[in-house]
Amino acid sequence: MRDTFDNTLQKVTEALKVEGFGVLTEIDLKATLKKKLDVDFYNYTILGACNPSFAYKALLAEDKIGTMLPCNVIVQEKAKGRVEVSAVDPAASMQAADNVALTEIAEEIRNRLQKVIDNL
Repeated sequence: MRDTFDNTLQKVTEALKVEGFGVLTEIDLKATLKKKLDVDFYNYTILGACNPSFAYKALLAEDKIGTMLPCNVIVQEKAKGRVEVSAVDPAASMQAADNVALTEIAEEIRNRLQKVIDNL
């Protein structure tokens, strides 16, 4: 997408809210790598998105699912003005839990995250 990094980050956060997600964590990888390793990196932010009702349902179905929460959404700008947004595929990652009860929940979360990206 062609937009500024900051505008895209704001649009992603707003689109997540529309789909029932809050942002629990925001990791500015560029700033972190500069501080920890003194290296320059392009704009790259990891958003830890959580839909509380789905997280609760998933935890009831599988108590170890917290290892896969929150759902990560990344916003990165490798070239000036070219911003890319990606999200974890919870249906794929939750298959590792081998719990049929999670399938429906994971697919709904996947659909909502896809809507976020599609509506940018």
